[in-house]
Amino acid sequence: MVHRSNYEIGSTHRYPSALLRAKDYFFINSYWFGLTFLWNGLHTIILPAVLLEFVPEHRKATSLGLMTFAGLVLAMLIQPLSGALSDATSSRWGRRRPWIALGGMGALLSLLALGFSDSFLALAISYVLLQCTSNLAHGPLQGLIPDLVQPARHGTASGVKNMLDLAGFMAGAMVAGFFVDRGESRLALVVTAGVLITMLTCTLLGVREAPAYAEPLPLWQLFRRALRRAYHFDVRRYPAYAWLLAARFCVLAGIYGVQSFGQYFIRDVMHAPNPAGATAALMTTIGVGVALLVFPSGYLSDRLGRRWWNIIAAVLCGLGVLLLLRVQAMEDAYLAGAVLGAGLGSFLSVNWALATDLVPPEEAGKYLGLSNFATAGAGAVARLAGPLVDFFNLRVAGAGYQALFMLAGAVILFGAFLIWWKVPETRRAGQERAR
Repeated sequence: MVHRSNYEIGSTHRYPSALLRAKDYFFINSYWFGLTFLWNGLHTIILPAVLLEFVPEHRKATSLGLMTFAGLVLAMLIQPLSGALSDATSSRWGRRRPWIALGGMGALLSLLALGFSDSFLALAISYVLLQCTSNLAHGPLQGLIPDLVQPARHGTASGVKNMLDLAGFMAGAMVAGFFVDRGESRLALVVTAGVLITMLTCTLLGVREAPAYAEPLPLWQLFRRALRRAYHFDVRRYPAYAWLLAARFCVLAGIYGVQSFGQYFIRDVMHAPNPAGATAALMTTIGVGVALLVFPSGYLSDRLGRRWWNIIAAVLCGLGVLLLLRVQAMEDAYLAGAVLGAGLGSFLSVNWALATDLVPPEEAGKYLGLSNFATAGAGAVARLAGPLVDFFNLRVAGAGYQALFMLAGAVILFGAFLIWWKVPETRRAGQERAR
């Protein structure tokens, strides 16, 4: 019989392995589906299309890049803070869920404001608010796996997380593409809001997070303490995690650069009659590649090791991006997308599993929140390629996209090199097998 004390290790609460069931893995990760559905549909399909209503053609990539850069910088700052706040929270509902609920409801209100935007300024403000509120939930959400799952099961749990990420990735692009091609961008946002609140409810009601017992503090003191600690990264103590984040930044920066301006590439170079739908089809192709490897990679990394899986996955991502340089027709783009998807599927699972191994358990929310300096930071920096794309396109048609793909491929391969050079193995064959 398992006593309540088995759930409590300091301020961290975990399921005993005997009580972890398939549905527990789903509920711990279900809100990731809603978040990925939201952001892939919004960034890849909805925003590039809606933006054309408010900005000149020759400034579309610059406007999209700078607007999303501003939002992602805020996201980068908010995630570690919200993660640190949840680390120190004392509540009968646990440490993480109160902040996940607050961020999720704020995101729904921000989506409503975005749907009613009638100018570029209103659109930009709503987008920034959406980034702030959504990322208030991101940091605490990232703490659920290290809180509730045995270290030996982190690869499996990360595989489930990334399967749901994948499903949201494909579904978000397909649904947004369907509505945007029919001139119904606002309806796409309504559907997105419905998916978001459904998956938020699954996590809030399905996760069996134990009550968090800690010194009760007024909210302002909790915030002040979290602010002092949120951005402190002990690099000397955790150098491997710092190098892992640097590598993650490089790989994701390259991928996000391609994703951000993919619809404009398909519109300007491939001359597809329905760019939103064609972009959604390309995202689906990438998603199929991810689907083939996202769960097996996480599961096998629990047994065969994580480091080389990360390196091989990053190299595949770089190859997929560089193949875009040779694209002549949409069929070629789909082939490149399949290679990129296979690499991305492996990378998402094993890189996150490696991160959960390397962070200190007592500060998992904060340190995994700091991973957003790599994730959202990569997204923010990638958006600064917008002026580069517009600059070269004004001189030679399509040259901006060629420059983007070459730069993205090189940055991704450099990320693979950093993992090989600086990041140690944390799992070896036969070590810490699930009992």
